[in-house]
Amino acid sequence: MTDYQISLNQDQVKELLVNDDSLQVLVESVLNQVLEAQMTEQVGAKRHERSQARTAYRNGHRARKITCRVGTLTLHVPQTR
Repeated sequence: MTDYQISLNQDQVKELLVNDDSLQVLVESVLNQVLEAQMTEQVGAKRHERSQARTAYRNGHRARKITCRVGTLTLHVPQTR
């Protein structure tokens, strides 16, 4: 299993302490970062990186909405060719 590095900027942390819907934004951000990291692992190269180890090519994202306890989240699911 791969370790993921999740990053938050200062604005997201401030939003978490101030707004009511900030948990929704935080969960959405974390899930999108995890999806991107999983795609990088699967493809064998980061976005816009050329590599001999590449096994597939990225082909954009598609937006998917899911509803959970914190609200409706919009996930950007990466696609490959």
